[in-house]
Amino acid sequence: MALINVKTKEVQIKIVYYGPGRGGKTTNLEYINETYQDRIKTQMVSLKTHDDRTLFFDFLPFDVGQIKGFDITIQLYTVPGQVKYNATRRLVLRGVDGIVFVADVQKEQRKKNIESLNQLYENMETYNLDLFEMPLVMQYNKIDLKQANIPILSSQTLQKDLNSSLQAPAFEASALSGGNVILTLKKIISITLASIQDQFF
Repeated sequence: MALINVKTKEVQIKIVYYGPGRGGKTTNLEYINETYQDRIKTQMVSLKTHDDRTLFFDFLPFDVGQIKGFDITIQLYTVPGQVKYNATRRLVLRGVDGIVFVADVQKEQRKKNIESLNQLYENMETYNLDLFEMPLVMQYNKIDLKQANIPILSSQTLQKDLNSSLQAPAFEASALSGGNVILTLKKIISITLASIQDQFF
């Protein structure tokens, strides 16, 4: 649920990057942070474990302009990928307005992608939210591994596994090189803003 402050004419929108561990969620935010430094007022906050994996979340706020005189701030979060942190993942989803599901295209990660999506459905139900009604973009990340001859899943397989029912916009991406990272971001922002405009403006 977007936070709307009528007094200060500000709207805060929460977008969460969700997906399996080591899939590229934090790398997405790091690339966005570098690309949009002029729009980002604060430092990116990362809480990591000793092996450099996200423990709680990564957080990145930035401004995107105005809707009908209201300043819009987008707050980007990631969730920890490891299964043992599911309570934290659920917590980060509280008040979510839009979701980017970051799937790992490596063949060996196929099962983890599906498990992570199923868990997302369950975690959304905790807040009586329906993933079918939530602004959602699928990102099939690490597409660059194909050039390194690492076995990857085809987009058709990923669509069948993850997106056949949801029918969300989907992009092949490389968070490491920035390929389609900004396109993914722009898409989730545009459909989330459209959803919020329908609800509130």
